[in-house]
Amino acid sequence: MPTTILSRFTHCHKDQTTTTELAIGGYSPVSYFDVNAAEKGKPEFTAGNGGKTYQFTSAAQKSQFESMPEKYLPAFGGSCGYGHTVGKEFPVDPTNFKIVDGQLVLFLNTADVDALALWNKEGDGAWFGGRCMFFPITI
Repeated sequence: MPTTILSRFTHCHKDQTTTTELAIGGYSPVSYFDVNAAEKGKPEFTAGNGGKTYQFTSAAQKSQFESMPEKYLPAFGGSCGYGHTVGKEFPVDPTNFKIVDGQLVLFLNTADVDALALWNKEGDGAWFGGRCMFFPITI
């Protein structure tokens, strides 16, 4: 059964119970919160949630995640936060992220588009306050 996330991003989590993909490209979801950095996890420290496999940098991180996964799961099911606001699903660069209202939000980052920069142009509240400004991007 999928985890229920109680936040303004709740409606954005997908039921991924039938997949077993490596989440966040192998980056540890706990590191984003504990050290404010994207750190690659290690295959020997893994845990599953919602049909995805998460990797961690240590046994301690794995334990943190297992005790409260809803704190560490990425918003929008791990897809690009900006993409979600424009009704599209963009791939993410796990090193391009922001913590918003205690939730990990990941963003697209290519040579042509930095979706985090687009998100930041309006501020976090603009995306959820009913006045979303859509900046057209092509990928």
